[in-house]
Amino acid sequence: MSPSPATPSTTPDVTVVVIVYNDAERLPRAVASVRRQTHANIEIVISDDHSTDHTPEVARTLAAEDDRIISLRLPENSGGCSAPRNRALDIAGAPYVMFLDSDDELTDNAVELLLAAHRERDIDFALGAVERIRVDTGSKSMWMPRLVAERRTVPGIEAEPRLFFEHLSTSKMYAREFLDRHGLRFPEGIHYEDQLFSAQAYCLARSFTIVPEPVYRWYIDPYADAEAASISNQRHMLGNVRDRIHVQTLIDGFLAESGHDAVRVDKDHKFLKHDFRMYAGDLPYRDEEWLAGFAEIVNPYLATLAPGAYERLPRDERIVLQLVRDGRLADARLAARALGYAVAPRTVTADDAGRIYWGERVPDTESARRELDLTDQGLEARSFQTARFRHEITDVTPVEGGPGACVDLRIRTYDPGLRLPVGPHIATLVVTPGRRRLTTPFRLDPVRPGVFEGGVRLDLAAATLPLHGFDGARHPVLQLEQQRQRNTGLLLAPLSFPTLTTRVDYRHGAAPHLVTVEPEGRAAGRLQIRWAPLGVTAHVARPLARRAARTRVGRTARTVASALA
Repeated sequence: MSPSPATPSTTPDVTVVVIVYNDAERLPRAVASVRRQTHANIEIVISDDHSTDHTPEVARTLAAEDDRIISLRLPENSGGCSAPRNRALDIAGAPYVMFLDSDDELTDNAVELLLAAHRERDIDFALGAVERIRVDTGSKSMWMPRLVAERRTVPGIEAEPRLFFEHLSTSKMYAREFLDRHGLRFPEGIHYEDQLFSAQAYCLARSFTIVPEPVYRWYIDPYADAEAASISNQRHMLGNVRDRIHVQTLIDGFLAESGHDAVRVDKDHKFLKHDFRMYAGDLPYRDEEWLAGFAEIVNPYLATLAPGAYERLPRDERIVLQLVRDGRLADARLAARALGYAVAPRTVTADDAGRIYWGERVPDTESARRELDLTDQGLEARSFQTARFRHEITDVTPVEGGPGACVDLRIRTYDPGLRLPVGPHIATLVVTPGRRRLTTPFRLDPVRPGVFEGGVRLDLAAATLPLHGFDGARHPVLQLEQQRQRNTGLLLAPLSFPTLTTRVDYRHGAAPHLVTVEPEGRAAGRLQIRWAPLGVTAHVARPLARRAARTRVGRTARTVASALA
């Protein structure tokens, strides 16, 4: 049963501000999540940034349905989140306040959980866990889970400066008195306002409580149209880069003025690990003009960051950063494909002292030599299982008139640690749709020391799919063996090539699928193969298999519960 609305004469305990702009379709969902809160004595302010669609009518209708709702419309569009939040704060009537975006939701007990934390202790704000939901797949994950895993009260940001990584304003409930005491409002006229507002709140708060339960559902749409995409999803725009750097300089200025220089290295580390890292992962997909503009914007700021912030990063991220700072932008794009994966560079260079550096030359400066030094990676001394290679597909060619879904791949393997003896080697291409592997051996021939090349025909019709078919994507890997040790590495595809789609009638036509071979289009850019079941396989066999799997899980859970009773 939904909680009963508070009566109009009751002073609300919490004001929830829902900001919206041209989002008539999703606004009712967001507001509904607030209306069904288990703590009912709340005020809901819908703050419309002068929408031009049907949002004003939707807001008025919602306000007419529930006395707890106030509909506020700004006289002109501000172009950001700050002004609608601040105008709502001007009229908020509760001693505690929360913020919600119109494309997201609160969990049903969010207000109850965070308000309880305030009533338990005299704190300036409480923050809860955030559940991220991908709109395209429905997959769920937690935002910064390690930071909110344990319930605790923190006596100021100096005690846990890593919390700078949790910079969302929407995951928190603030004491209104705290905001007013410090004149804390959202900065208007800039993007990434949450980062500045949250940094200020962390530094000004005497104490705050972390609640490990989810309080916010953040919907992520990575493939939204450019105009509809959130600010954080507009990384392809150099103006977006400029906005992010600008807000960092504002944060730095605030830290210096407020006497919080002690946390500067932690804040700088957060910028490198989170903000810069998001752009770095996109570098392989940017053209030369964009890369040049990016370097021009970020390099002056990178030069101001604390050296200790760089030292905390893994080596692959430090390499990309240094290559950008040195203006080696083509190399930076190449190195960025290794981020998050154990991928070797194409080549390394040794100096007279025997130290090993990323790339084709010894770096010119002391700082570059420090950052690009791979000596401690032990490329030449690792066990073969953990040895680092780089496998790149140089050509993808469909086999015209061939059996099933065949593609010819030309593969080049780089071995900068010289782990493979001179001469030909047998490699194996492996892809696993379902539980059974499709393995295709082929020969890699030496081109020059540390470089091998070969061709392989991949026949996807030869894959053995489960009886109920397979619906999903897989990324083939390449395996090498030496003295009974196996090394498995990812396979980098060309960043763009024509998508190949064909119908394959598996199991003598009883299990037809559409099979697509394509570039991954993000992150490292692996070769990606997608299977989509057709006909009876899609509409009957797979639903039956899912139902059977749920039944087995339920039966197992009941058995375990019975045994423990």
